[in-house]
Amino acid sequence: MTGTDTRAPRSAVPDRSPPGRSPLAEVSDPDTRGPVRYLWWLTRAQPGRVALGSFWGIVWTFSLLAPPYLISRAVDEGLRAGDRAALLWWTGAFTGVLVVTAITSIMRHRTMTMVRTHASLHTTRALARHAVRVGAPLSRRTSSGDLSVAQSLDAGRIGQILTLFGPGVGSVVACVVVPVILWGFSPLVALVVIVGLPLTAAVLAPFLRRMHTRQNEHREREGALTTLAGDIVGGLRVLCGIGGKERFARRYREGSGELVGTGYRLGSATSWFEEISGCAPVVFTAVITWVAARLAVAGEITVGETVAVYGYAAVLIVPVFSLVETATDASRGQVSLTRVLRLLRVEPERFGDGSAPAPEGPGELVDPESGVRVPVGSMVALVSADPAVAAEVADRLGGYVDSSVTWDGVPLRDVDRAVVRRRILVSDNDAHLFAGSLREVVDVHGDREEAEIGPALRTAAVTDVVEALPNGLDSPVEAQGRDLSGGQRQRVRLARAVLADPEVLILVEPTSAVDAHTEATIAGRLWAERRGATTVIVGTSPLVADRADRVVLLVEGRVAAEGSHGELVADRADYRALVLRGADEEDTR
Repeated sequence: MTGTDTRAPRSAVPDRSPPGRSPLAEVSDPDTRGPVRYLWWLTRAQPGRVALGSFWGIVWTFSLLAPPYLISRAVDEGLRAGDRAALLWWTGAFTGVLVVTAITSIMRHRTMTMVRTHASLHTTRALARHAVRVGAPLSRRTSSGDLSVAQSLDAGRIGQILTLFGPGVGSVVACVVVPVILWGFSPLVALVVIVGLPLTAAVLAPFLRRMHTRQNEHREREGALTTLAGDIVGGLRVLCGIGGKERFARRYREGSGELVGTGYRLGSATSWFEEISGCAPVVFTAVITWVAARLAVAGEITVGETVAVYGYAAVLIVPVFSLVETATDASRGQVSLTRVLRLLRVEPERFGDGSAPAPEGPGELVDPESGVRVPVGSMVALVSADPAVAAEVADRLGGYVDSSVTWDGVPLRDVDRAVVRRRILVSDNDAHLFAGSLREVVDVHGDREEAEIGPALRTAAVTDVVEALPNGLDSPVEAQGRDLSGGQRQRVRLARAVLADPEVLILVEPTSAVDAHTEATIAGRLWAERRGATTVIVGTSPLVADRADRVVLLVEGRVAAEGSHGELVADRADYRALVLRGADEEDTR
């Protein structure tokens, strides 16, 4: 059906992003030249907080090193000398240091938690912005599951690496300062500590690494099993219908058995580590205490100094364990860093330099490869026996692939991608539906009034869905609309596209999952809503084609005929067989 419209053609759609600076704009381009450079990029994003974390780590370390010295003074100058005032003085100082230790421990933990959280969020935001910037090439090179794992698990592990700037720095300071202090008591004790520290770390490291390896294996299997369980629950009705329930249940049982096996291995590795980590420091402390006791018996050090040596040996266990754990975090984070950097290095497809000016107003789209022309302000239906061929034409007209398409005479490949995305919208049945309220799913910018949302819902015939939901537009919708039927999801996607109100709207099979009555309703309302605006509809529906201003028949990727739906039905047997085969089948019954 054709018709004219007296309204003025729609101009470029303005950017409806909320006013003010976008949170993603705060994230600078990450340095993807290597893991170290990426970590340095994360550090430069919060230099003050990282420096503060190192400061509190060092202060906390010195607060741990003070008590052994204070106890030794209390023993030698207070208890052994019988000086009550000195005993009270050193005891009071010891109590004050305990208070300082508690405060610095809280501040260190608080600051480092913020450092790790900021780093994880920075990575997540960088991945999100990169995904938006790259678009289709990223989805072709990785799955949505990989991207989700990178944003949830890998981002947290990368943030954990920054622990080395807090406890890590403090632990290094402790391992350097303690031998220097002990050298003043006895060079022999200091040498024992210098040799014993790396030996203790070398004993603990393999067990800790083995435990974390088992933890990673267990978590990965647990995540895969959880995903399988979600898929089974989400598609239970379909599985029951096609008879695949038992097969998936068997897969779940097998996965559960494997998970139990990894759980046993994790338990074994954890028990070994806990026993060794409890035993090795005790042995280390016992050796130092034995050496110090021998020196005290020989009169080379005092009783108070012997107590101090024991205290320092005990205190060293904390930084040794911290260094081993930090090294393990870095080892685990290396794998996550590799994954994240691989994603961040995916480059968007650059078809041109983006320097060509976009048309100031609506312009005709021309695809020389297929011969398709989309006049300004018209509704064009693309019909093809091969849906993939028509979808390729839609991708070219939308600027998603490199092509020779022109937009008002300007090569589309040379126009800035952001402008193309804002003014030309391609919506297909694979378009993602984000979790949230139905209002948020349809109005993605959150800036439309009820009076604007209502017509879009009516055009897409979604009003019955809204009325059936308990809270209307404020009812929650699961990711990808898993709690909606196929036809409802399709109509919601159409409502979102219509509400976006782009200058050029390209719809791929927008009504394939709805019944004929609903399809006819949508076709009529869509034609009325988009009058005066450029619209391309890919599909073989006769109800939609009848409403189009022009119908273009594609044969082997090229324009074979064009005209109104009625003209092509009368003149083209191949077109008639394609779009009316359902009606023909009904006539023969």
